[in-house]
Amino acid sequence: MTDTPDRPLRIALVDDQPLVRAGFAMVIDSQEDMEVVAQAADGAAAVEELRARRVDVVLMDVRMPRMDGIEATAQILAQAAADRAPKVIVLTTFDLDEYVVAAIRAGASGFLLKDAQPEELLGAIRTVQRGDAVIAPSATRRLLERVVLAPEAAERDDAVLAPLTEREREVLVLMGKGFSNQEIGAELFVAEATVKTHVGRVLAKLGARDRVQAVIVAFETGLVTPGAD
Repeated sequence: MTDTPDRPLRIALVDDQPLVRAGFAMVIDSQEDMEVVAQAADGAAAVEELRARRVDVVLMDVRMPRMDGIEATAQILAQAAADRAPKVIVLTTFDLDEYVVAAIRAGASGFLLKDAQPEELLGAIRTVQRGDAVIAPSATRRLLERVVLAPEAAERDDAVLAPLTEREREVLVLMGKGFSNQEIGAELFVAEATVKTHVGRVLAKLGARDRVQAVIVAFETGLVTPGAD
């Protein structure tokens, strides 16, 4: 999708607290470029609701009755066609909650603290829709290190990186270090539009749903190592 769609972004809210959903809905519906089109009070209801309704971004709470946000994220993404899968932003009360690590592995595109300012929430929705991470660079680094260092982290053959050109590997390394497209362009002395092209090719060749998933591959294959500068 483009950065400026010709229709409002369709947002789904999944949280077991009605006041939380109402607050998020008020903020989101105040914007001309987005609207809340679906709400659910637990993961199971969200999976069922989104089976028949297409949305662009899901704001997903983690701890909910019947089905938590981790399982709901996995099921929602599994039931959606690849070109119609929504982006999922996990909502959490705690920075680097262990549940968030599991949600990222389930396919979520990032996380947002529930006490974020309204402008942060809106910015996160727009950012994730573009395919970028919604996590601040420093938090991205710590989170992805936890993903890779977790006991359940699977061993991945670095052959998955074989299709990448040398330039694409350089771009992926910088993505893994938390660089934005603008920062990558400055580092490699290329235009930001060129960086976006490289990032798109990296995602396609790795079969990654978005930037966060690609960076996880970079960590798991050892292309980027925890603690490296």
